[in-house]
Amino acid sequence: MITLYGFKSCDTVRKARAWLDARDVKYDFFDYRVEKLDPKVVDGWFARAGWEKVFNRNSTVFKELPEAEQASIDEKKARAMILAETNLIKRPVLDAGGRLLFGFKAAEYEQVVGQ
Repeated sequence: MITLYGFKSCDTVRKARAWLDARDVKYDFFDYRVEKLDPKVVDGWFARAGWEKVFNRNSTVFKELPEAEQASIDEKKARAMILAETNLIKRPVLDAGGRLLFGFKAAEYEQVVGQ
């Protein structure tokens, strides 16, 4: 089963959903602004992809942090920050079981979902 994580108002999430819908790909959508994200999900992403792949250094939330705090982020801090502020997750997250993608690139989605 495929799960897409993000929130409805994100432009990139909308593009990913539109791409999946246009190809009749069956997926569950988890809006982590509506439902609380389980820490075990984040732990799984970290284990499968590494925390730096999950952590969104381009987010406004990250850019507003003092430079010293930005420089001192490690896996433990990143996990706590993501669980407190989901805007720090690169989005969308496509979990296709065997593959985990962050962001939206049509070519990568084609490889993963076989469309």
